[in-house]
Amino acid sequence: MHPNCPTEFRHESSTDPDTLPCCFLFRVVLAPLTRQRSYGNVPQPHAVLYYSQRTTPGGLLIAEATGVSDTAQGYTDTPGIWTREQVEAWKPIVDAVHAKGGFFFCQIWHCGRVSNRGFQPNGQDPISSTDKPLTPGIDEARFTPPRRLRTEEIPAIVDDFRLAARNAIEAGFDGVEIHGAHGYLIDQFMKDEVNDRTDKYGGSLEKRCRFALEIVEAVANEIGPDRVGIRLSPFADYMESGDSNPEALGLHMAESLNQYGILYCHMVEPRMTAVGEMEQCPRTLRKAFKGTFIVAGGYAKEDGNKAVEEGRGDLVAYGRLFLANPDLPRRFRQDAPLNKYDRTTFYTPDPVVGYTDYPFLE
Repeated sequence: MHPNCPTEFRHESSTDPDTLPCCFLFRVVLAPLTRQRSYGNVPQPHAVLYYSQRTTPGGLLIAEATGVSDTAQGYTDTPGIWTREQVEAWKPIVDAVHAKGGFFFCQIWHCGRVSNRGFQPNGQDPISSTDKPLTPGIDEARFTPPRRLRTEEIPAIVDDFRLAARNAIEAGFDGVEIHGAHGYLIDQFMKDEVNDRTDKYGGSLEKRCRFALEIVEAVANEIGPDRVGIRLSPFADYMESGDSNPEALGLHMAESLNQYGILYCHMVEPRMTAVGEMEQCPRTLRKAFKGTFIVAGGYAKEDGNKAVEEGRGDLVAYGRLFLANPDLPRRFRQDAPLNKYDRTTFYTPDPVVGYTDYPFLE
């Protein structure tokens, strides 16, 4: 058994030859994947099959990005967890994962400026760290210029994350992953290409990270640090959210998170270079964080195994491959061919096509 495997996730190895050995199973994680099939922001019954298909005993699944409030939305039919109806709708989905022996974390999310008035209550402007708008038309969507949050408003947003975490535990989730990546609200505070504030939440690296760490502290205090993870992408400039010194940002967050004792840090790799090779997160980030370290970013089986063998990560999150191969851990174990994913069905509303109809090994 791997020494960094979280105590809460440990189990005895199965004697079933079609299941993975304990030491390998913990390293294959279902990454959070937005699927836009939660009609009206309410999780739907078809998600029971989708997530249970991808559950292996002892495996960790991270649910798709889930809004913390009615101001958090930026895409059609993404789930939330701020209302009673949403909490109740999540329960049978979580139960289905648990029935197959899996562990399930809810990724809690706020889009910030990656939104428009049509998604906002009373047609108001989206909120952000800034009033700088995104370029119209980016990512095949159009965005409304955001409203800069006033300093005194920020504690209420922190509290939205706290309450969402409490709701996730009530829905039965084993924990939550705070979405601090990919240009959404938390990332909009951390990155200096977006954050142009002059108050205690802007300027220096420490001030820009204050909002993220206040959320981590509030959530950890609410549900316990052993139930909390965070996803970060310091190297990414997705949604025009880059940083002038991403390694320093990642290192500061990795070191700062230690004071809260959270379960894991989920770090997105710098992704692909111009010559087609994947850049790796600097080893200093993994060494700086004292908990379990999850890496993600276009991994295949071979380079995922290499990342673990070289100590660059304890677990590897797979997205598109897991989407198209609900039995991905078994296929990895048997060196079986992989289904090809269909990008055209990633974000359609169909409850079956491109969602629960990918074939299993016979």
